Amino acid sequence: MALEDICNFKDTSVHDCFPFSALEDPASVHMAGYNYLKCRKQKTLEKSCGVPLHFFIPSVPQAAPFINRSTSSVRTQNHSMRVRRPFPLSHGTTTLGFIFQGGVIAAADTRASAGGLVACPEVNKITPIHSHLVVTSSGSGADCMLWERILIREIRLYQLRHRRRLSICGSAKLLSFMLHPFKGTDVCVALTLCGWDKEEGAKNLEDASHLTDDSASALVSNQDVPSKTSLPSPNSGPKLLYVCSDGARLQGEVISVGSGSPYAYGVLDVDLRWNLSKEQAISLAREAVFRATHRDAYSGNNVDLFHVTAQGWRQRQREDLKEEYYRDMKRRGEDARGKKKSVKTESC
Repeated sequence: MALEDICNFKDTSVHDCFPFSALEDPASVHMAGYNYLKCRKQKTLEKSCGVPLHFFIPSVPQAAPFINRSTSSVRTQNHSMRVRRPFPLSHGTTTLGFIFQGGVIAAADTRASAGGLVACPEVNKITPIHSHLVVTSSGSGADCMLWERILIREIRLYQLRHRRRLSICGSAKLLSFMLHPFKGTDVCVALTLCGWDKEEGAKNLEDASHLTDDSASALVSNQDVPSKTSLPSPNSGPKLLYVCSDGARLQGEVISVGSGSPYAYGVLDVDLRWNLSKEQAISLAREAVFRATHRDAYSGNNVDLFHVTAQGWRQRQREDLKEEYYRDMKRRGEDARGKKKSVKTESC
């Protein structure tokens, strides 16, 4: 009521503002409302000040197409306007994941860069979603954090509604559908889902709680005990899927994303095999991240590594890449000494 008194709309009916004949033509509705508000404003100013105020409104050439245009198209055009950033942002990172006989390995560096600036040297680029799924993120840090939280929420809601956990492929499809409307915008998200689809059982809906492993350098997620009466599912096992901000969804055995991915692929393509042991797979992932950070300026500092199996995910203790550098130099020295010894024995 107070707003009506201030705007002087108290004794005015809707029929005086917009006659019913004008509702058939959207352009006449806009012009009628504009003319009414102009008259009311002029009368109010004349009563208050005694001096009529006339505003000069320039005539717009070819205004008919804009007046006849529907409101929805105008709203869509205004909604799609982008805000220009004060400076361009460069995205760079190194994340990788691959499948072997012992499960899924996910590894990433920890450097967050903003162009040529190292914004933070210790960032978590691997996020646990639930007890059998982790996600490696690359792209814009804010966008990745937001969509990871959205994915965690949606998977949790699905679990509460249906009394079962959403599969890895279903999670990737859900994330792809949610990201597709942002295709062509400035949203920059590239997530790799590394997980294990378990057989459906009665005890697989518990929340993940972290336990310590026998080795002090590992963290273990909650080990869900499958039901003995549950039937094996053909879709169970290790899964590795890639989803980007355009809505693309790809599945593979080895995926590396980021500015350091070409260097990581060079290491993985040489030594990656299905029959790798756990120690060999961990060493290979660490070596691939180290080689990528050695050549890529946007990657570096530390390496995080997760191992996903049927019992859940395990996180190794964060390692400084300088230690890997010293180990590499030691291996090179030992190889050089071995070659010298072999040359001496052959000469003798």
